[in-house]
Amino acid sequence: MKIVRAKELGIEQIKQMLMKPAFDEVVLNPKIQEKNKILFGQDLTASQVVDKIVQAVREDGDAAAMKYTKLIDGVDFSPSDFLVTAEEYAAADKEADPAVVDSLKKAAANVRSYHMEQKPKSWMTYREHGSILGQALIPLDRVGIYVPGGTASYPSSVIMNAVPAAVAGVGEIIMMVPPALDGKINPYVLIAAREAGVTKIFKIGGAQAIAAMAFGTQSIPRVDKITGPGNIFVTLAKKAVYGHCDIDMLAGPSEILIVADKTADPVYTAADMLSQAEHDTLASSIVITDSEELAKQVQKELELQLANLPRQEIARASLDKNGLIVIAETLTQAMELANVSAPEHMEILTAQPFELLPYVRHAGAVFLGPYSPEPLGDYFAGPNHVLPTGGTARFYSVLNVETFMKRTSIISYTQPALMAVQDDIIRLAKAEGLDAHANAIRLRGMK
Repeated sequence: MKIVRAKELGIEQIKQMLMKPAFDEVVLNPKIQEKNKILFGQDLTASQVVDKIVQAVREDGDAAAMKYTKLIDGVDFSPSDFLVTAEEYAAADKEADPAVVDSLKKAAANVRSYHMEQKPKSWMTYREHGSILGQALIPLDRVGIYVPGGTASYPSSVIMNAVPAAVAGVGEIIMMVPPALDGKINPYVLIAAREAGVTKIFKIGGAQAIAAMAFGTQSIPRVDKITGPGNIFVTLAKKAVYGHCDIDMLAGPSEILIVADKTADPVYTAADMLSQAEHDTLASSIVITDSEELAKQVQKELELQLANLPRQEIARASLDKNGLIVIAETLTQAMELANVSAPEHMEILTAQPFELLPYVRHAGAVFLGPYSPEPLGDYFAGPNHVLPTGGTARFYSVLNVETFMKRTSIISYTQPALMAVQDDIIRLAKAEGLDAHANAIRLRGMK
Protein backbone atom coordinates (compact mmCIF):
# COMPACT_ATOMS: atom_id res chain seq x y z
CA MET A 1 0.00 0.00 0.00
CA LYS A 2 1.59 3.22 -1.17
CA ILE A 3 1.57 6.53 0.70
CA VAL A 4 2.14 9.53 -1.57
CA ARG A 5 2.34 13.22 -0.73
CA ALA A 6 0.76 15.88 -2.90
CA LYS A 7 3.37 18.39 -1.76
CA GLU A 8 6.20 16.19 -3.08
CA LEU A 9 4.67 14.80 -6.28
CA GLY A 10 2.59 17.80 -7.26
CA ILE A 11 -1.17 17.98 -7.67
CA GLU A 12 -1.22 17.06 -11.37
CA GLN A 13 0.70 13.83 -10.86
CA ILE A 14 -1.60 12.86 -8.01
CA LYS A 15 -4.59 13.51 -10.26
CA GLN A 16 -3.11 11.17 -12.86
CA MET A 17 -2.78 8.46 -10.22
CA LEU A 18 -6.45 8.86 -9.31
CA MET A 19 -7.69 8.55 -12.89
CA LYS A 20 -9.11 5.10 -13.64
CA PRO A 21 -8.76 3.08 -16.83
CA ALA A 22 -11.87 2.73 -18.96
CA PHE A 23 -13.80 -0.46 -18.29
CA ASP A 24 -12.89 -1.85 -21.71
CA GLU A 25 -9.18 -1.28 -21.07
CA VAL A 26 -9.12 -3.86 -18.28
CA VAL A 27 -6.71 -6.67 -19.12
CA LEU A 28 -8.01 -10.15 -18.46
CA ASN A 29 -6.00 -12.12 -15.93
CA PRO A 30 -3.92 -14.98 -17.38
CA LYS A 31 -6.20 -17.71 -15.96
CA ILE A 32 -9.26 -16.30 -17.74
CA GLN A 33 -7.27 -15.77 -20.94
CA GLU A 34 -6.13 -19.39 -20.87
CA LYS A 35 -9.66 -20.61 -20.18
CA ASN A 36 -10.99 -18.59 -23.11
CA LYS A 37 -8.33 -20.09 -25.36
CA ILE A 38 -9.47 -23.57 -24.34
CA LEU A 39 -13.19 -22.79 -24.66
CA PHE A 40 -13.06 -20.95 -27.98
CA GLY A 41 -10.03 -22.57 -29.57
CA GLN A 42 -8.21 -19.26 -29.99
CA ASP A 43 -6.81 -16.37 -27.96
CA LEU A 44 -9.65 -13.82 -27.88
CA THR A 45 -9.98 -10.49 -26.14
CA ALA A 46 -12.96 -9.92 -23.84
CA SER A 47 -14.65 -7.85 -26.56
CA GLN A 48 -14.17 -10.59 -29.14
CA VAL A 49 -15.62 -13.20 -26.80
CA VAL A 50 -18.65 -11.02 -26.13
CA ASP A 51 -19.24 -10.17 -29.80
CA LYS A 52 -19.14 -13.87 -30.64
CA ILE A 53 -21.67 -14.79 -27.95
CA VAL A 54 -24.03 -11.87 -28.54
CA GLN A 55 -24.22 -12.50 -32.29
CA ALA A 56 -24.83 -16.21 -31.75
CA VAL A 57 -27.69 -15.59 -29.31
CA ARG A 58 -29.19 -12.98 -31.62
CA GLU A 59 -29.19 -15.47 -34.51
CA ASP A 60 -29.89 -18.79 -32.76
CA GLY A 61 -31.79 -17.84 -29.60
CA ASP A 62 -32.21 -20.64 -27.07
CA ALA A 63 -29.78 -22.94 -28.87
CA ALA A 64 -26.94 -20.47 -28.42
CA ALA A 65 -27.95 -19.71 -24.82
CA MET A 66 -27.81 -23.45 -24.07
CA LYS A 67 -24.48 -23.82 -25.83
CA TYR A 68 -22.72 -21.09 -23.89
CA THR A 69 -24.32 -21.99 -20.57
CA LYS A 70 -22.82 -25.45 -20.96
CA LEU A 71 -19.50 -24.21 -22.35
CA ILE A 72 -18.85 -21.44 -19.83
CA ASP A 73 -20.87 -22.35 -16.72
CA GLY A 74 -20.61 -26.12 -17.08
CA VAL A 75 -24.39 -26.61 -16.80
CA ASP A 76 -26.22 -28.64 -19.44
CA PHE A 77 -29.71 -27.09 -19.65
CA SER A 78 -32.53 -27.38 -22.14
CA PRO A 79 -34.76 -24.29 -22.62
CA SER A 80 -37.34 -25.78 -20.26
CA ASP A 81 -34.69 -25.86 -17.51
CA PHE A 82 -33.90 -22.13 -17.71
CA LEU A 83 -37.01 -20.88 -15.91
CA VAL A 84 -37.11 -21.17 -12.13
CA THR A 85 -40.08 -23.30 -11.05
CA ALA A 86 -42.50 -23.13 -8.14
CA GLU A 87 -40.78 -26.21 -6.73
CA GLU A 88 -37.46 -24.35 -6.64
CA TYR A 89 -39.05 -21.47 -4.74
CA ALA A 90 -40.53 -23.94 -2.25
CA ALA A 91 -37.14 -25.62 -1.78
CA ALA A 92 -35.55 -22.22 -1.16
CA ASP A 93 -38.08 -21.50 1.59
CA LYS A 94 -37.21 -24.78 3.34
CA GLU A 95 -33.46 -24.28 3.04
CA ALA A 96 -33.24 -20.63 4.09
CA ASP A 97 -32.47 -19.41 7.59
CA PRO A 98 -35.56 -17.52 8.82
CA ALA A 99 -33.37 -14.88 10.50
CA VAL A 100 -31.63 -14.08 7.21
CA VAL A 101 -35.00 -13.97 5.43
CA ASP A 102 -36.27 -11.54 8.06
CA SER A 103 -33.25 -9.29 7.48
CA LEU A 104 -33.81 -9.44 3.71
CA LYS A 105 -37.42 -8.36 4.19
CA LYS A 106 -36.36 -5.45 6.39
CA ALA A 107 -33.77 -4.38 3.83
CA ALA A 108 -36.33 -4.58 1.01
CA ALA A 109 -38.77 -2.49 3.06
CA ASN A 110 -36.13 0.21 3.61
CA VAL A 111 -35.22 0.28 -0.08
CA ARG A 112 -38.89 0.42 -1.07
CA SER A 113 -39.62 3.27 1.34
CA TYR A 114 -36.66 5.32 0.09
CA HIS A 115 -37.55 4.82 -3.56
CA MET A 116 -41.20 5.65 -2.99
CA GLU A 117 -40.05 9.08 -1.83
CA GLN A 118 -38.06 9.69 -5.01
CA LYS A 119 -40.82 8.61 -7.39
CA PRO A 120 -41.43 11.48 -9.86
CA LYS A 121 -44.90 12.71 -10.77
CA SER A 122 -46.55 13.57 -14.06
CA TRP A 123 -47.65 17.20 -14.35
CA MET A 124 -49.61 19.64 -16.52
CA THR A 125 -49.86 23.42 -16.42
CA TYR A 126 -52.14 25.94 -18.11
CA ARG A 127 -50.50 28.65 -20.21
CA GLU A 128 -51.67 31.59 -22.31
CA HIS A 129 -54.91 31.37 -24.35
CA GLY A 130 -55.90 28.06 -22.79
CA SER A 131 -52.86 26.08 -23.90
CA ILE A 132 -51.66 23.16 -21.81
CA LEU A 133 -48.13 21.83 -21.42
CA GLY A 134 -47.07 18.91 -19.33
CA GLN A 135 -45.04 15.80 -18.87
CA ALA A 136 -46.15 12.19 -18.40
CA LEU A 137 -43.95 9.74 -16.47
CA ILE A 138 -44.61 6.29 -17.90
CA PRO A 139 -43.12 3.05 -16.53
CA LEU A 140 -41.42 0.68 -18.95
CA ASP A 141 -43.35 -2.39 -20.04
CA ARG A 142 -40.68 -4.99 -19.31
CA VAL A 143 -37.20 -4.79 -17.81
CA GLY A 144 -34.49 -7.35 -17.25
CA ILE A 145 -32.18 -7.33 -14.26
CA TYR A 146 -28.90 -9.15 -14.09
CA VAL A 147 -27.63 -10.51 -10.77
CA PRO A 148 -24.21 -12.19 -10.45
CA GLY A 149 -24.41 -15.82 -9.35
CA GLY A 150 -22.62 -19.11 -9.77
CA THR A 151 -20.22 -19.48 -6.85
CA ALA A 152 -21.35 -16.12 -5.39
CA SER A 153 -24.75 -14.95 -4.17
CA TYR A 154 -26.00 -11.39 -4.07
CA PRO A 155 -29.58 -11.14 -2.80
CA SER A 156 -28.88 -7.49 -2.00
CA SER A 157 -28.37 -6.81 -5.72
CA VAL A 158 -31.75 -8.39 -6.42
CA ILE A 159 -33.43 -5.98 -4.03
CA MET A 160 -31.55 -2.94 -5.33
CA ASN A 161 -32.47 -3.64 -8.95
CA ALA A 162 -35.99 -5.00 -8.66
CA VAL A 163 -37.54 -2.81 -5.94
CA PRO A 164 -37.18 0.54 -7.79
CA ALA A 165 -38.52 -1.12 -10.94
CA ALA A 166 -41.56 -2.33 -9.00
CA VAL A 167 -42.03 1.10 -7.40
CA ALA A 168 -41.87 2.68 -10.87
CA GLY A 169 -44.73 0.41 -11.95
CA VAL A 170 -42.88 -1.71 -14.52
CA GLY A 171 -45.27 -4.26 -16.00
CA GLU A 172 -42.92 -7.25 -15.94
CA ILE A 173 -39.54 -7.75 -14.26
CA ILE A 174 -37.46 -10.69 -15.41
CA MET A 175 -34.16 -11.67 -13.85
CA MET A 176 -31.09 -13.52 -15.07
CA VAL A 177 -28.80 -15.35 -12.64
CA PRO A 178 -25.90 -17.67 -13.54
CA PRO A 179 -26.55 -21.15 -12.12
CA ALA A 180 -24.13 -22.99 -9.86
CA LEU A 181 -22.56 -26.21 -11.20
CA ASP A 182 -25.47 -28.21 -9.79
CA GLY A 183 -27.89 -26.03 -11.79
CA LYS A 184 -29.33 -24.34 -8.72
CA ILE A 185 -29.60 -20.74 -7.53
CA ASN A 186 -28.86 -19.55 -4.03
CA PRO A 187 -32.08 -19.71 -1.96
CA TYR A 188 -31.72 -16.16 -0.65
CA VAL A 189 -31.51 -14.83 -4.21
CA LEU A 190 -34.84 -16.53 -4.99
CA ILE A 191 -36.48 -15.29 -1.82
CA ALA A 192 -35.20 -11.74 -2.37
CA ALA A 193 -36.55 -11.81 -5.94
CA ARG A 194 -40.01 -12.82 -4.78
CA GLU A 195 -39.96 -10.16 -2.05
CA ALA A 196 -38.82 -7.48 -4.51
CA GLY A 197 -41.44 -8.16 -7.19
CA VAL A 198 -39.54 -10.15 -9.84
CA THR A 199 -41.92 -11.85 -12.28
CA LYS A 200 -39.71 -14.56 -13.77
CA ILE A 201 -36.19 -15.83 -13.12
CA PHE A 202 -34.01 -17.51 -15.75
CA LYS A 203 -30.90 -19.49 -14.84
CA ILE A 204 -28.56 -17.99 -17.40
CA GLY A 205 -25.48 -15.84 -16.88
CA GLY A 206 -22.80 -13.91 -18.71
CA ALA A 207 -22.99 -12.27 -22.11
CA GLN A 208 -25.51 -14.88 -23.28
CA ALA A 209 -27.99 -13.69 -20.62
CA ILE A 210 -27.63 -10.06 -21.68
CA ALA A 211 -28.10 -10.94 -25.35
CA ALA A 212 -31.12 -13.12 -24.59
CA MET A 213 -32.84 -10.24 -22.80
CA ALA A 214 -31.91 -7.70 -25.48
CA PHE A 215 -33.09 -9.68 -28.50
CA GLY A 216 -35.43 -12.25 -26.98
CA THR A 217 -35.31 -15.97 -27.68
CA GLN A 218 -37.89 -18.70 -28.14
CA SER A 219 -38.35 -18.95 -24.34
CA ILE A 220 -37.07 -15.60 -23.04
CA PRO A 221 -38.98 -12.36 -23.67
CA ARG A 222 -37.28 -9.28 -25.05
CA VAL A 223 -36.93 -6.44 -22.55
CA ASP A 224 -36.92 -2.67 -22.88
CA LYS A 225 -34.05 -2.09 -20.47
CA ILE A 226 -31.31 -4.10 -18.76
CA THR A 227 -29.91 -3.16 -15.36
CA GLY A 228 -27.54 -4.72 -12.87
CA PRO A 229 -23.83 -5.25 -12.33
CA GLY A 230 -21.64 -8.03 -13.67
CA ASN A 231 -18.12 -8.89 -14.73
CA ILE A 232 -16.29 -7.44 -17.72
CA PHE A 233 -18.11 -9.80 -20.12
CA VAL A 234 -21.52 -8.69 -18.83
CA THR A 235 -20.52 -5.03 -19.05
CA LEU A 236 -19.23 -5.37 -22.61
CA ALA A 237 -22.38 -7.27 -23.57
CA LYS A 238 -24.53 -4.42 -22.23
CA LYS A 239 -22.50 -2.04 -24.36
CA ALA A 240 -22.96 -4.29 -27.41
CA VAL A 241 -26.77 -4.45 -27.12
CA TYR A 242 -27.34 -0.80 -26.23
CA GLY A 243 -29.66 0.69 -28.82
CA HIS A 244 -31.59 -2.55 -29.20
CA CYS A 245 -32.69 -1.87 -25.66
CA ASP A 246 -31.63 0.61 -23.00
CA ILE A 247 -29.17 -0.08 -20.19
CA ASP A 248 -28.56 1.49 -16.81
CA MET A 249 -24.78 2.06 -16.98
CA LEU A 250 -21.47 0.42 -17.83
CA ALA A 251 -20.11 -0.83 -14.53
CA GLY A 252 -16.58 -1.71 -13.50
CA PRO A 253 -14.83 -2.94 -10.34
CA SER A 254 -15.90 -1.71 -6.90
CA GLU A 255 -14.40 1.48 -5.46
CA ILE A 256 -14.18 3.39 -2.23
CA LEU A 257 -12.52 6.73 -1.56
CA ILE A 258 -12.29 8.06 1.98
CA VAL A 259 -11.59 11.71 2.79
CA ALA A 260 -10.32 11.79 6.36
CA ASP A 261 -8.72 14.16 8.84
CA LYS A 262 -6.80 13.57 12.06
CA THR A 263 -10.04 12.81 13.96
CA ALA A 264 -10.80 9.74 11.82
CA ASP A 265 -10.47 6.35 13.50
CA PRO A 266 -7.75 4.37 11.66
CA VAL A 267 -9.49 1.11 12.57
CA TYR A 268 -12.73 2.21 10.89
CA THR A 269 -10.84 3.68 7.95
CA ALA A 270 -8.89 0.50 7.27
CA ALA A 271 -11.99 -1.67 7.71
CA ASP A 272 -13.89 0.39 5.17
CA MET A 273 -11.04 0.17 2.66
CA LEU A 274 -11.01 -3.60 3.03
CA SER A 275 -14.79 -3.79 2.61
CA GLN A 276 -14.18 -2.97 -1.06
CA ALA A 277 -10.78 -4.61 -1.51
CA GLU A 278 -12.22 -8.03 -0.68
CA HIS A 279 -14.60 -7.82 -3.64
CA ASP A 280 -12.09 -8.19 -6.42
CA THR A 281 -8.38 -7.85 -7.17
CA LEU A 282 -9.39 -4.99 -9.48
CA ALA A 283 -11.26 -3.10 -6.74
CA SER A 284 -9.97 0.32 -5.75
CA SER A 285 -9.52 1.55 -2.14
CA ILE A 286 -8.17 5.07 -1.60
CA VAL A 287 -7.73 7.37 1.39
CA ILE A 288 -7.03 11.08 1.01
CA THR A 289 -6.10 12.83 4.24
CA ASP A 290 -4.37 15.95 5.47
CA SER A 291 -2.89 13.98 8.39
CA GLU A 292 0.48 12.27 8.04
CA GLU A 293 -0.10 10.45 11.33
CA LEU A 294 -3.46 9.03 10.22
CA ALA A 295 -1.92 7.81 6.96
CA LYS A 296 0.70 5.80 8.86
CA GLN A 297 -1.84 4.42 11.32
CA VAL A 298 -4.17 3.28 8.54
CA GLN A 299 -1.28 1.57 6.76
CA LYS A 300 -0.47 -0.40 9.94
CA GLU A 301 -4.10 -1.20 10.66
CA LEU A 302 -4.61 -2.61 7.17
CA GLU A 303 -1.94 -5.24 7.85
CA LEU A 304 -3.52 -6.18 11.17
CA GLN A 305 -7.00 -6.61 9.70
CA LEU A 306 -5.81 -8.35 6.56
CA ALA A 307 -4.35 -11.16 8.66
CA ASN A 308 -7.85 -12.20 9.78
CA LEU A 309 -9.72 -11.89 6.49
CA PRO A 310 -10.96 -15.10 4.79
CA ARG A 311 -10.53 -13.31 1.44
CA GLN A 312 -7.10 -12.05 2.41
CA GLU A 313 -5.43 -13.02 -0.86
CA ILE A 314 -7.94 -11.08 -2.96
CA ALA A 315 -7.93 -8.05 -0.66
CA ARG A 316 -4.15 -7.89 -0.50
CA ALA A 317 -3.82 -8.11 -4.27
CA SER A 318 -6.39 -5.34 -4.62
CA LEU A 319 -4.54 -3.06 -2.19
CA ASP A 320 -1.17 -3.80 -3.76
CA LYS A 321 -2.41 -2.92 -7.22
CA ASN A 322 -5.09 -0.30 -6.65
CA GLY A 323 -4.76 0.81 -3.03
CA LEU A 324 -3.47 4.30 -2.29
CA ILE A 325 -3.12 6.73 0.59
CA VAL A 326 -2.67 10.36 -0.46
CA ILE A 327 -1.51 13.02 1.95
CA ALA A 328 -3.05 16.29 0.80
CA GLU A 329 -1.97 19.71 1.99
CA THR A 330 -5.52 20.73 3.02
CA LEU A 331 -9.00 19.20 3.18
CA THR A 332 -10.05 21.52 0.36
CA GLN A 333 -7.34 19.98 -1.79
CA ALA A 334 -8.44 16.53 -0.61
CA MET A 335 -11.95 17.21 -1.93
CA GLU A 336 -10.55 18.50 -5.23
CA LEU A 337 -8.67 15.23 -5.64
CA ALA A 338 -11.68 13.17 -4.58
CA ASN A 339 -13.76 14.74 -7.34
CA VAL A 340 -11.08 13.83 -9.89
CA SER A 341 -11.44 10.20 -8.85
CA ALA A 342 -15.27 10.42 -9.04
CA PRO A 343 -15.61 7.32 -6.86
CA GLU A 344 -18.46 4.88 -6.62
CA HIS A 345 -18.49 5.30 -2.82
CA MET A 346 -17.14 8.37 -1.04
CA GLU A 347 -16.83 8.42 2.72
CA ILE A 348 -16.12 11.63 4.61
CA LEU A 349 -14.55 10.86 8.00
CA THR A 350 -13.79 14.30 9.37
CA ALA A 351 -14.68 16.30 12.46
CA GLN A 352 -17.42 18.14 10.54
CA PRO A 353 -18.32 15.95 7.52
CA PHE A 354 -21.36 17.99 6.47
CA GLU A 355 -19.13 21.03 5.97
CA LEU A 356 -17.41 19.18 3.11
CA LEU A 357 -20.62 17.93 1.48
CA PRO A 358 -21.06 21.08 -0.68
CA TYR A 359 -17.64 20.35 -2.23
CA VAL A 360 -18.74 16.93 -3.54
CA ARG A 361 -19.14 17.13 -7.30
CA HIS A 362 -18.67 13.57 -8.49
CA ALA A 363 -19.60 10.52 -6.42
CA GLY A 364 -22.08 7.68 -6.70
CA ALA A 365 -23.00 7.82 -3.02
CA VAL A 366 -21.66 9.82 -0.08
CA PHE A 367 -21.34 8.42 3.45
CA LEU A 368 -20.97 11.03 6.17
CA GLY A 369 -19.43 10.38 9.57
CA PRO A 370 -17.93 7.39 11.39
CA TYR A 371 -21.21 5.53 11.79
CA SER A 372 -22.22 5.56 8.13
CA PRO A 373 -19.87 2.93 6.67
CA GLU A 374 -20.20 1.84 3.06
CA PRO A 375 -21.72 -1.61 3.85
CA LEU A 376 -24.68 0.21 5.43
CA GLY A 377 -25.51 1.45 1.95
CA ASP A 378 -24.78 -1.92 0.36
CA TYR A 379 -27.40 -3.72 2.36
CA PHE A 380 -29.80 -1.80 4.46
CA ALA A 381 -30.11 2.00 4.60
CA GLY A 382 -32.43 2.36 1.60
CA PRO A 383 -30.58 4.31 -1.14
CA ASN A 384 -29.58 2.18 -4.09
CA HIS A 385 -26.21 0.44 -4.18
CA VAL A 386 -26.05 0.15 -7.98
CA LEU A 387 -23.66 3.05 -8.53
CA PRO A 388 -21.43 4.45 -11.28
CA THR A 389 -17.83 3.22 -11.25
CA GLY A 390 -14.62 3.84 -13.16
CA GLY A 391 -14.94 7.61 -12.86
CA THR A 392 -18.35 7.59 -14.58
CA ALA A 393 -19.93 9.35 -11.59
CA ARG A 394 -18.98 12.43 -13.63
CA PHE A 395 -22.06 11.75 -15.78
CA TYR A 396 -23.95 8.65 -14.55
CA SER A 397 -26.43 8.65 -11.69
CA VAL A 398 -27.25 6.04 -9.07
CA LEU A 399 -29.90 3.51 -10.12
CA ASN A 400 -33.28 4.97 -9.14
CA VAL A 401 -37.00 4.88 -9.87
CA GLU A 402 -36.61 7.12 -12.93
CA THR A 403 -34.21 4.53 -14.38
CA PHE A 404 -37.32 2.45 -15.06
CA MET A 405 -39.51 5.22 -16.42
CA LYS A 406 -39.61 7.38 -19.52
CA ARG A 407 -40.74 10.98 -19.88
CA THR A 408 -43.30 11.90 -22.53
CA SER A 409 -44.08 15.53 -23.33
CA ILE A 410 -47.71 16.70 -23.46
CA ILE A 411 -48.72 19.65 -25.67
CA SER A 412 -52.25 20.97 -26.20
CA TYR A 413 -52.84 24.40 -27.81
CA THR A 414 -56.12 26.11 -28.57
CA GLN A 415 -56.53 27.91 -31.90
CA PRO A 416 -56.05 31.36 -30.28
CA ALA A 417 -52.88 30.10 -28.57
CA LEU A 418 -51.49 28.76 -31.87
CA MET A 419 -52.39 31.89 -33.82
CA ALA A 420 -50.58 34.00 -31.24
CA VAL A 421 -47.28 32.31 -32.11
CA GLN A 422 -47.82 31.24 -35.73
CA ASP A 423 -45.63 33.94 -37.26
CA ASP A 424 -42.64 32.90 -35.13
CA ILE A 425 -43.07 29.22 -36.00
CA ILE A 426 -43.50 29.88 -39.74
CA ARG A 427 -40.47 32.15 -39.71
CA LEU A 428 -38.29 29.51 -38.01
CA ALA A 429 -39.54 26.71 -40.29
CA LYS A 430 -38.75 28.70 -43.43
CA ALA A 431 -35.31 29.56 -42.05
CA GLU A 432 -34.64 25.81 -41.93
CA GLY A 433 -36.04 25.29 -45.42
CA LEU A 434 -38.97 23.20 -44.18
CA ASP A 435 -41.97 24.63 -46.03
CA ALA A 436 -44.32 21.79 -45.10
CA HIS A 437 -43.73 22.60 -41.44
CA ALA A 438 -44.67 26.20 -42.15
CA ASN A 439 -47.79 25.12 -44.09
CA ALA A 440 -48.96 22.91 -41.20
CA ILE A 441 -49.12 26.06 -39.09
CA ARG A 442 -50.32 28.52 -41.77
CA LEU A 443 -53.29 26.38 -42.90
CA ARG A 444 -54.67 26.30 -39.36
CA GLY A 445 -54.81 30.07 -39.39
CA MET A 446 -56.96 30.12 -42.52
CA LYS A 447 -60.04 28.52 -40.99
